Amino acid sequence: MEPTSNPLQIFIDSLNFLLPWRWIDAADNQSRLLFTVFFAGLLIFLYTKVTRRRVPLPPGPLGVPLLGNLPFLDPELHTYFRDLGQKYGPIVKLQLGNKVGIIVNSPSVAREILKDNDVTFANRDVPQAGRAASYGGSDIAWTPYGAEWRMLRKVCVLKMLSNATLESVYDLRRREVRNTVAILYGRAGSAVNVGEQSFLTIFNVVTSMLWGGTVEGDQRDSLAAEFRETVSDLTELLGKPNVSDFFPCLARFDLQGIEKKMHKLAHKFDTIFENMINQRLKISGGEDGESAKNKDFLQFLLEVKDSGDSKTPLTITHLKALLMDMVTGGTDTTSNTIEFALAEMINNPATLKKAQEEVAAVVGEDNMVEECHIHSLPYLKAVMKETLRLHPILPLLVPHSPSETTTISKYTIPKGSRVFINVWAIQRHPNQWENPLVFDPERFLNNQKWDFGGSDFRYFPFGSGRRNCAGIAMAERTFMYLLATLLHSFNWKVEEGKKLEIEEKFGIVLKMKTPLVLIPTPRLSDPTLYQ
Repeated sequence: MEPTSNPLQIFIDSLNFLLPWRWIDAADNQSRLLFTVFFAGLLIFLYTKVTRRRVPLPPGPLGVPLLGNLPFLDPELHTYFRDLGQKYGPIVKLQLGNKVGIIVNSPSVAREILKDNDVTFANRDVPQAGRAASYGGSDIAWTPYGAEWRMLRKVCVLKMLSNATLESVYDLRRREVRNTVAILYGRAGSAVNVGEQSFLTIFNVVTSMLWGGTVEGDQRDSLAAEFRETVSDLTELLGKPNVSDFFPCLARFDLQGIEKKMHKLAHKFDTIFENMINQRLKISGGEDGESAKNKDFLQFLLEVKDSGDSKTPLTITHLKALLMDMVTGGTDTTSNTIEFALAEMINNPATLKKAQEEVAAVVGEDNMVEECHIHSLPYLKAVMKETLRLHPILPLLVPHSPSETTTISKYTIPKGSRVFINVWAIQRHPNQWENPLVFDPERFLNNQKWDFGGSDFRYFPFGSGRRNCAGIAMAERTFMYLLATLLHSFNWKVEEGKKLEIEEKFGIVLKMKTPLVLIPTPRLSDPTLYQ
């Protein structure tokens, strides 16, 4: 018989020769063929699995053994990450000890992560400092995505920070802003640290909304200054590179002492929270024969705790973690943004004049700003948007972490990696923005799609997707109300012989490197308005 030239038959014959079919009857050609085809398919499948080229990791700079790229990190991470993006592309990999870091400098890649794969990236890579500051990661920022996080988000957005709740505590905000006006009037003609004064005001606004309390007189200044330093130290520790995060096996040793320092700072807040909760429970318990009538966030939270879902209850630990979020996340961030905004307007006198004229036209020269006025101030809103474009208060947002290995932009993003979204670089990218380094609020006046919702991935200073900031409504109200009041009630100028420099100091919260110091002078003719 002549040998066949059919390639398939040759392949089958070869398999028949190589594989031990002796246990199959030689006459049963059909069985031999079926088994041959089955094993041929299995071999092809295994060969494909073994030889198939893996989806590569993103490009990035070479590191050193064990430490990876850690020795080369620049303290100004937002600019360092931007420079890496310019060299390696819109998505970059860094080896940070045992941890893979992924840097995103592109709106299209940010969309893939925060919209197309939102659920996969809805978790956080919680740093040890974050756990220490938030009762083991029990707050809304660090809690893993799931039923517990959804409960906390619902409490924040629908109960504590809803428009109805914020309206109900407006009198508390109004009182604190008016107190600030009176204090600044008493210091007219003298140098004022704008950041400190803004923090002092917002600290009192937040704490009065939380539990109805406020601090008066000299104690007011000293306590707020102490807390500003505490909040600043806390955010600095959150942004500080920690060996425990990059080598989890060493976390128990806390080699840099970061966790110990954070516990010490957090204890200051915890003592206050415990006292306030105990006082409120004592009143609610009827020991004095009266029920609590306080309309503040603490009362809302206690009511939610008592009437919440039994499957995912709001515990006292959750409650204190949310209070911590409010005190730390709602003070330094807004006061720093006001400082940047006023500094940019001082450097752009035409912008400052236009904003003051708008406020004067809406409010009048014989009235004080009320929160209801801020909805009629589109130019000042544009100032806020432009400030957050140039100086996003969380320049890298809060890092995300994929719950499973995922392909993004044809690259592998490993499960558990730390993903940095460089919103600071995206919002300054010359391909996305005209004159990106120029402070120009006008760009937002005719483009309403650039809002704070995070739907446009060229502009999303509060993040996007499920894990965007829960306090946007409060941040907007506080910023607009306080800045409008400062512009309406006073003129501002730099001290004689001083030069205003707007330089940023990187941290998990962005701030001015040199504090903004200005001299206020009253604008309103009626002195009784300042009382």
